[in-house]
Amino acid sequence: MKELKILLVDDEEEFVSTLAERLQFRNIPALVATNGDDAIRIVDTERPSVVVLDVMMPGIGGLEVLRRVKIRYPETQIILLTGRSSTKDGIKGMRLGAFDYLMKPIKIEELIEKMKEALEASEQRKK
Repeated sequence: MKELKILLVDDEEEFVSTLAERLQFRNIPALVATNGDDAIRIVDTERPSVVVLDVMMPGIGGLEVLRRVKIRYPETQIILLTGRSSTKDGIKGMRLGAFDYLMKPIKIEELIEKMKEALEASEQRKK
């Protein structure tokens, strides 16, 4: 399996930087964006295999970022994060092409396992 190339996107700077540190501690480097515009720019330049994307962000929201990324790079797998107790946004995201969704607060091991599954799916789409 190819090395994980991850982009974490969340407008909560402390959350996303802590998550990046926790992944780095496990030898999984991650790029970070705190808004939808930066996320799209990073996807265009770095081409991550997996994007972990918060649904609720000011400006360009997570579902719109998902839609734009999947149009340009259908092989990029996106895992949505939602802080809501409802699964409505996660289900809508799945219809738009998200690989899966997780509810905050997330368990790091569950996220890592989901990212590995997404990477395998990304590799399969490239074949």
